[in-house]
Amino acid sequence: MSPSHSLTDSVARVIETARTWRDHDPDPATRAELTRLIEAAEAGDAAAAADLDSRFHGPLTFGTAGLRGEVGAGETRMNVAVVARATYGLGRRLVDTVGPDARVVVGCDARYGSDAFLDATAEVLAAQGLTVLTLPRQLPTPVTAYATRALDCDAGVMITASHNPPADNGYKVYLGGRATDAAGRGVQIVPPADEQIAAFIDAAPPADEIDRDATSVMALNGATVDAYIARAAGLRPGTDPSPVRVVLTPMHGVGGATALSVLNAAGVTDVHVVDEQFSPDPDFPTVAFPNPEEPGALDRALDLARDVDAHVVIALDPDADRCSVATPTRDGWRQLTGDEIGWLLGEQAARDNDRSGDTLACSIVSSRMLGKIAAHHGLRFAATLTGFKWIARTPDLRFGYEEAIGYCTDPEAVRDKDGISAMVRVISLVEELATDGRTLADLLDDLARRHGLHATAPLTIRVDDLAEIGQMMSRLRTTEVDALAGSEVVEVLDLAAGSADLPPTDALVLRTAADDRVIVRPSGTEPKLKCYLEVVLDCADGEVPHDSAAERLEAISADVETLLGS
Repeated sequence: MSPSHSLTDSVARVIETARTWRDHDPDPATRAELTRLIEAAEAGDAAAAADLDSRFHGPLTFGTAGLRGEVGAGETRMNVAVVARATYGLGRRLVDTVGPDARVVVGCDARYGSDAFLDATAEVLAAQGLTVLTLPRQLPTPVTAYATRALDCDAGVMITASHNPPADNGYKVYLGGRATDAAGRGVQIVPPADEQIAAFIDAAPPADEIDRDATSVMALNGATVDAYIARAAGLRPGTDPSPVRVVLTPMHGVGGATALSVLNAAGVTDVHVVDEQFSPDPDFPTVAFPNPEEPGALDRALDLARDVDAHVVIALDPDADRCSVATPTRDGWRQLTGDEIGWLLGEQAARDNDRSGDTLACSIVSSRMLGKIAAHHGLRFAATLTGFKWIARTPDLRFGYEEAIGYCTDPEAVRDKDGISAMVRVISLVEELATDGRTLADLLDDLARRHGLHATAPLTIRVDDLAEIGQMMSRLRTTEVDALAGSEVVEVLDLAAGSADLPPTDALVLRTAADDRVIVRPSGTEPKLKCYLEVVLDCADGEVPHDSAAERLEAISADVETLLGS
């Protein structure tokens, strides 16, 4: 009697599924990983059986974020087999819509598996007859977004999981050239492109039967990177050396070398890097979570800023598509929120009549302040669904942002969030303000006096079981909410139905008589429910009531947690 005969039917089925996948896995390392688990599960190891089940409870879904998941063996993990089949689907879609002469550029970060995933992507596309260009390894995501447009490619693929935990990696797709319309050139995929690619992936053969061609892949030299560096550096007005002293951390990611090259080319040379966070390291050893927004992530940078008496701290996330900022205040250093940086860059963009485009845009979960800034300067404003796949499609875009520290400050070159170009814009603003003895905090207070103090805060509820998210959303949809922080709820808007301005999305908006706003939605990339809180207070007699706003945000947060039963 074989060991499987004593196993439950469900365990036997997952073992058989795993065995079939393993037998077609082209990567010896993940084949061996599955073999060990299969043998342990056959021997009655319940933990191994559960692990196998987690790897084969359905394929890793290809959606508007491409692919993202934990690196490892199996159909729900990121591995060479999954990447090869996803790329087969992308290639088929390009051949079907563009033709066999489609051009694709591929880049990667420094996470675990990135090199192998880039090779698999490039070689599978080349085997389908496409023209495939690979960027030098370990570069920021904005360079791939730039290259997609600059090289007139029909698609771009970036191997990255951005600011996800160390165990993860991902596969991000841009469409350009002949593969999309003018508004979407160099922008991340949106429906129905993702659904079309997913259908081709479903029809893909087993990974070891997908052809690969390494000989036809064309490796780009550094010219494209140099062009990106020159473009980003040119965003600083003037050529004189900058007096701004900068502290920079790339958070163990791939942005450090490129950022330094940009700053040097821009004339910003008084730069102090956080040495222990500068070199790429996929383990991200000095931070609990490689996201500049996480508590404690900027501690080393802030310590260095105090030591060198810096004017600004710039923190890039691991793939450098996002940028966080800290500024000195009378009470010490303060890390700005994503919205605050968005207001500053939005005001800067609105004042700059040399920029093309007449529209400022942000996601619906971002602050309402940007709309007021646009109106004040006679510009148009657009609120989009969450994510730069929507923001970057805004017609006549001059500047766009999302509250999760993502900023598009040069849409003609990069139609995605770009932490490095945002860095240059922020430093230029610091320099401009300093000529009058002012700081970023002073400009924020000016905006508050003009438009009202808008204070925002996130509330994140992490879950172990994704089903809990749906349950919380259902509970909120069926619960009558009378008040938040003592103010009557005057509007409840369910965005699941869509509107004339927005496609349907799983989110609820609550607004009070005091003009507080709460938006609740599931995360698109992580197992958590995200709540976005905003209060708006008048600045009577020019006083900016920061303390009152913070207290009100705390009260609203407590009420929302109670509503969600967290």
